[in-house]
Amino acid sequence: MRLALAQLNPLVGDLEGNGRRIEQAGVEAAAAGADLLLTPELSLWGYPPRDLLLRSALVERQQRELERLSNSLPANLAVLVGIAEPIETATSPRLYNALALLEGGQWRVVARKQLLPSYDVFDERRYFLPGERTGLLELERQGRRWRLGLTICEDLWVEEELQGHRLAGADPIAQLESQHIDLLLNLSASPFGQGKLALRQRLAARAAARLGCPVVYVNQVGGNDDLVFDGASFVVDEAGNRLCQLACAEEQLAFWKAQPKGSGPVVPTPDEPTPDEATPEPSEQPPLQDARRLVNQPSAEEQLLRILVLGVRDYARKCGFSGALLGLSGGIDSALVAVLACAALGAENVKALRMPSPWSSTGSLDDAQALADRLQLDLQTVAIEALMQSFDQALTPALGAKPSGVTAENLQSRIRGTLLMALANQQGKLLLSTGNKSELAVGYCTLYGDMNGGLAVIGDLYKSTVFSLCDWIDSPASAECRRELQLPAEGELIGAEIRTKPPSAELRPEQRDSDSLPDYAVLDPMLKALIEALATPEQLIAAGGGDPALIQRIHNLLTRAEFKRRQAAPVLKVSSRAFGGGWRMPIAAKQPGPPPVSRETTN
Repeated sequence: MRLALAQLNPLVGDLEGNGRRIEQAGVEAAAAGADLLLTPELSLWGYPPRDLLLRSALVERQQRELERLSNSLPANLAVLVGIAEPIETATSPRLYNALALLEGGQWRVVARKQLLPSYDVFDERRYFLPGERTGLLELERQGRRWRLGLTICEDLWVEEELQGHRLAGADPIAQLESQHIDLLLNLSASPFGQGKLALRQRLAARAAARLGCPVVYVNQVGGNDDLVFDGASFVVDEAGNRLCQLACAEEQLAFWKAQPKGSGPVVPTPDEPTPDEATPEPSEQPPLQDARRLVNQPSAEEQLLRILVLGVRDYARKCGFSGALLGLSGGIDSALVAVLACAALGAENVKALRMPSPWSSTGSLDDAQALADRLQLDLQTVAIEALMQSFDQALTPALGAKPSGVTAENLQSRIRGTLLMALANQQGKLLLSTGNKSELAVGYCTLYGDMNGGLAVIGDLYKSTVFSLCDWIDSPASAECRRELQLPAEGELIGAEIRTKPPSAELRPEQRDSDSLPDYAVLDPMLKALIEALATPEQLIAAGGGDPALIQRIHNLLTRAEFKRRQAAPVLKVSSRAFGGGWRMPIAAKQPGPPPVSRETTN
């Protein structure tokens, strides 16, 4: 049986548009001789649809689209589509997260998701009831009856020793162990996370060993709000060996030919190479390829770069922006965001604004210009000294003196934020904020200033990760990736001057981040433990995580900055716990210690 794996990039809530994408994939799959087309979880809706699922009119439109799609698909092709199945009940929730089989002009539900995640960014129990058993589908193809196990995303995540935890509830894989299935199909919408690609394959390998059959994993791709889905669909055999691998961060339709159990090894045809054949470079891969051909697994740095580029591109495209704007200071954070924006949207669609104050160093201004020249980026300059003087004059009567200290520093940031918002308004561009996760964690940022923007591109990257990613971008190892992203591929891109200078907001003479914060090599491991592991200061101290007084201070800063983060732009999620939907801390809660008086916790 020939399977088509459709790694689709849907627009959330666009039932008709997503239906047309499935239909087009069906036409291409049938033309290539496929018997069964697989699409991701909730592929008709796009994931996550969130409260759109509560709109009964949309659920009714889904019914009409399913009927249209069933009648428009090629007659010789069966298609699995992810849907929200309505339940006739007076209680809530009133939906199942389900799979429908479309075939011969008709459709029917063939599987329902049993394990409904309601942790981190997920909230499926708000919308769905859990299914009661694992889906089992029988299809007559190629002169034999195929028995296919059907699971949806989290239903595969049942190996506590591999995951470190698992949802309470049924084991959907165990329910299939006595069913003698030929294949397990898992249709997913699993967002990117560092190290997650390898974990998914280990989970699939464990399921393959338990069931004695290959596992086909099809994942959604694309950015939807703060989540970025990496695709990276794959097939493993019953021994856990990877037979095929689709691209990371790319929409793709690919094929894999399943063999009946006991039929012996696959005999390759000329257009169907063996899994052991040498893997070509990614640039040699055609856009539509047989999935038996393996693709190279990108390095961790390349995965991260491609995911961030995809997140920016899709956020802009799906929200109706054709271009972006950012403030370019000459620092490493804004430099990285500029590179990501140019890769995502094309340098011709990105503008940058340089806004020097009396405290801006000549080196930073020169570095910003040099970066803009390397990227061929339109960089304009608006000096803010006169505006600073105007604010001083306007506020002096009310304050009884000129603004000073932190107030004066934050005024500079807010002047810049206002200029950026005005330019974005006038030109209809998406303003990208350039703060990193370390700054957002401890409040080293200014409300209505550098926090202004529609998307926090690197808000889930610790400062040390920013440094390491920029080092990789400037290394020879990134050349092929840069070329594919339409970035200059030769020489340094960020530049050594930007990568090696001491971090500084340049809001007063000779200011350095280290005046207020510990070195990022010390700070970031503390923050990662406090944020992603939810460790208490006492636990971190007991584990030897650093100076006790410093740990307590950093925890205080993290807690007190919550009101700022609630007002921040959406953050592209790439870690196990990002600020946003997966971070639900109260603002008005018991605060630790006396209020600090440094800039990083002021508003």
